[in-house]
Amino acid sequence: MSHLVEKILYAAKGKPEGGLLSPKEFLHLGSRAAVDKTLSRLVQEGKLMRVSRGIYVAPYEGRFGVRAPSTESVVHAIETSYGETVVSNGATEANALGLTTQVPTREVFFTSGPSRLLQLGNRCVELKHGKRWELVLGKRQAGRVVRALSWLGPEQAPTALKTLREKLSKSEWDAMHNVLSLLPSWMAKAVSEELAHG
Repeated sequence: MSHLVEKILYAAKGKPEGGLLSPKEFLHLGSRAAVDKTLSRLVQEGKLMRVSRGIYVAPYEGRFGVRAPSTESVVHAIETSYGETVVSNGATEANALGLTTQVPTREVFFTSGPSRLLQLGNRCVELKHGKRWELVLGKRQAGRVVRALSWLGPEQAPTALKTLREKLSKSEWDAMHNVLSLLPSWMAKAVSEELAHG
């Protein structure tokens, strides 16, 4: 086993599930071409997985064998490594909030970073560059509501907000009120009207 292979595998084993590896981490050990070639070979041998261009992860070895790391662990690693905000899309949020029974078939997230596809074994996860208002309240409940409303659309928004009336704390309603100027007009109107009734 070459010194480069050893170092890459050692680094991969030292990371938590979903921890990212980048060729740039290993440039002190060899040329870019040598590092890329070694990473490719490790992917072919099943010791690493190529998630996206220039991003690799180690397969997760658990009690039930080897599998791709969980989506959550890789998303968390992207947030930590690249300083991006990554949040679930509107369909997922609407389902989690009990506003729809429809279960999304695709894993789609909004990110403050560039749009890209992640390949995690046989799962394809899409990161879409989100608009500022989709990301502004992050992972807090109010942010989830904003993204759910965006997916539900103007027709269903008022009913959805009524359903959420009791579920959301005052601080979450206040948070939505504070970002009204950033929201699409139809959503700002629906939220304002619900706040006026409250």
